[in-house]
Amino acid sequence: MAATTHTVTNQAPPLVGYDVYGTDRVLREGVERHLADAEPELLGEVREELHELGRAAGSAQALRWGAMANENPPALHTHDRYGNRIDEVEFHPAWHRLLGHAVGAGLTDAWGRPAGHLRRAAGFLVWSQAEAGHGCPVSMTHAAVPALRTDPELAAQWEPRLTSHVYEQGLRPAPQKAGVLFGMGMTEKQGGSDVRANTTEARPLDAAGEYLLRGHKWFCSAPMSDAFLVLAQAPSSAGDGLTCFLVPRVLPDGTRNVFAIQRLKDKLGNRSNASAEVEFDGTWAQRVGEEGRGVRTIIGMVAATRLDCVLGAAAQMRQALTQAVHHAEHRSAFGARLIEQPLMRNVLADLALESEAATVLGLRLAAAYDAGTEQERAFLRIAVPAAKYWVTKRCTPMVAEALECLGGNGYVEESGLPRLLRESPLNSIWEGSGNVQALDVLRALRREPPALNAFLQEVGQARGADHRLDSAIKGLLTELADLEGVEARARRVVERIALVLQGSLLVRWAPPEVADAFCASRLGGDWGAAFGTLPHTLHLGALVERARIAG
Repeated sequence: MAATTHTVTNQAPPLVGYDVYGTDRVLREGVERHLADAEPELLGEVREELHELGRAAGSAQALRWGAMANENPPALHTHDRYGNRIDEVEFHPAWHRLLGHAVGAGLTDAWGRPAGHLRRAAGFLVWSQAEAGHGCPVSMTHAAVPALRTDPELAAQWEPRLTSHVYEQGLRPAPQKAGVLFGMGMTEKQGGSDVRANTTEARPLDAAGEYLLRGHKWFCSAPMSDAFLVLAQAPSSAGDGLTCFLVPRVLPDGTRNVFAIQRLKDKLGNRSNASAEVEFDGTWAQRVGEEGRGVRTIIGMVAATRLDCVLGAAAQMRQALTQAVHHAEHRSAFGARLIEQPLMRNVLADLALESEAATVLGLRLAAAYDAGTEQERAFLRIAVPAAKYWVTKRCTPMVAEALECLGGNGYVEESGLPRLLRESPLNSIWEGSGNVQALDVLRALRREPPALNAFLQEVGQARGADHRLDSAIKGLLTELADLEGVEARARRVVERIALVLQGSLLVRWAPPEVADAFCASRLGGDWGAAFGTLPHTLHLGALVERARIAG
């Protein structure tokens, strides 16, 4: 029956069929900047792969996959029809298509390619905008490489499959697969982030490096991965037995390892991805690294996944901003398009500023991984947990504000923004919540002088360019000069570290109107408690124009 009471007008068209990478000025500029000294052939290759991935991420097909994967969450099957324990999780086909495209695009392959971390970070930021949940196994698979490299024999066995561009679903012995996925299991019920309180026991077998595990893991994401890195207590003669182990789901002879999935978590967001509680009882494992050195062994994996938390949050922020600007371009109220109205322009400019700062910082960290120098490694020791703390915390209020830009339309599931909002707190919690990151920064400040020196040299490159940044650096140095009772103000210190770092990068690399707005608001204090409170004297229109989908 045809509607006769009204016609549909003044609605934004669907945001679909665009190049997520190619239309993002900030991301494009960042990639080009960090590859400025690269060979033309490499630069062309990176451009081509990111544009291809960007077109796929903005396609109707990928957006449909994302919606279907979240509308049809994974289901746990503990037993087959005859009562045999199988512990399998069934995912919707859309999940496998998203995951397959991510692996095929090289999002688990960073450690051996030229500019591998930068191109992979940009790709992760692009593809995560189609759907965030499947990024969890992508991230863990990518991040498992540095942990495995502590054992050259295990690395030789697994790394070619971890970095493969082939996705093969289904549980089979790893030698029968061209590509595999990795997960990890660290936290337990009684300890959470305090992994040294873990009680899972590892009993050595006669064969060197082989153990049987008994215990549990409270959070184990993507439990249908091919193998997991887990922490357990081995009988170390040194007393602290916390050790890293590799647990395959399928043993070399084709039988299933003991990996009892007790239940799947019913989560706020991240619905497409399965997070499980698992039990070990005679579970076969191989030691990775030395006994009693589990945290040191797995710390490389943790650092890499923390960077992905920054990138994942930046992706959500960019997608939320894109949706808000797109709506404001096409929606009119009170006689003018929303994007032309001063108050809405202030809100959009503020959101754009937050998004740009997050993207620029995430790419800088990825480029530091590629450089691989002692100086850059020291810089990352402070910069990664500080960025993880701050960027992930900014994600939720920003997504909520972007949703509000669409009004009631944004509150409706069909807009996609409710799913984005539910997802937004995840990266702040995963791999250590805010307090864990803040304390990790303090640990580096106290124990690793080269880390602070590297950070100060980094932000010092922008000294003299903006008086507000200079003042913020001076204030930070004053904070750091007195570490007495610093734990109670750790969040304050780490927030300042992150803001000074973001400000220094924008002063060096962003257009003047962007750097001016950031320094005035985030460093100079001319800002309110909500988005949309930038000084009206700034070039707000230029910030909004920069955030628009660009050709």
